[in-house]
Amino acid sequence: ENNNLYLSENGHWDANYIPAFVRRYPFVFSSSDSGSTFTLCIDEKFSGCNEEGVGERLFDSEQEMTQYLKNVLNFSKDYQGQFQRTQIFCKKLVEWNLLAPMKAQITLKSGKKVNLGGFQVVNRAKLKELSDEKLLELAKLDELELIHLHLHSMKNFSVMVERLAAQIQENAQDSKEDKLSKTTAKTTAKKTSKKTSKQAKIH
Repeated sequence: ENNNLYLSENGHWDANYIPAFVRRYPFVFSSSDSGSTFTLCIDEKFSGCNEEGVGERLFDSEQEMTQYLKNVLNFSKDYQGQFQRTQIFCKKLVEWNLLAPMKAQITLKSGKKVNLGGFQVVNRAKLKELSDEKLLELAKLDELELIHLHLHSMKNFSVMVERLAAQIQENAQDSKEDKLSKTTAKTTAKKTSKKTSKQAKIH
């Protein structure tokens, strides 16, 4: 829970594909009128944001947007459009009762069982029960393709299992080394205490 298997300890994304949600950073759209208009904002705390002239400029000497900023704006517009389309698509899946909760139990090599839950998938049986009219609508909007990509992506569970197993093994090893370190420290402390006690009696 609250653990991303694709995020390394030093905060780097460890996967071939970087989600658009991550790629748009440090830029983000902000809206104060229920989504009618958007303002492009930047996280000023981002380490790459500076006023020393290092990196890509946002505005040129005439205070006009640079090509870099225009590209960022276009990317953000496209992202926002896809985001809204995704909301509409997911709402349709719910209204058509195509989603079903799913749980998965994974058995690691050590024999430990790990439960995964809190997510939903498209139910294949319910998808097949859709009318020809609804299937045609999905196909024309390229949403049927999205559903098949979604179902195909479930195969990535095997990759997640490998990452999860490696992480659990690493955490177990760290815990073992930590306990060993604490035991060694206590033993050393006891020996030192006994030695000090003997010296006190001699004096």
